[in-house]
Amino acid sequence: MDSPYALHRPVDNSYLVRQRDRRRLRELLAVAAAVLVLGGALFAYTWVHVELLRTGYRIDELETRLHEVLEAERKWRLEAAYAAHPERVEQRARQDLAMTEPSLDQTIFYEEILAQVPSLDPPGGPR
Repeated sequence: MDSPYALHRPVDNSYLVRQRDRRRLRELLAVAAAVLVLGGALFAYTWVHVELLRTGYRIDELETRLHEVLEAERKWRLEAAYAAHPERVEQRARQDLAMTEPSLDQTIFYEEILAQVPSLDPPGGPR
């Protein structure tokens, strides 16, 4: 509607002052607080879950290591029992060290040692 009598003036809004809506600011802060609380709870749940999984993997790893150590200990005990067997000791002494059984004159008997040692009882008899 153009009329020769109407003047078109540009709208000048520079003098308008925007007032803050305090109710909207409170709503925004409430929403932000709720998001932070929920986000923090979600983060805490995720962190606990990840730590639980990490601990579970560590327990599995330690149990596996324990079984390996127990198996190695069992093998070492069997090997020690095999090496300490009197027949095995005698066989190694004869083959590896070229040892032979002592003759009767090289043998010392326990009774002979006791006869040579003076009595340890104090003079006057036992108390």
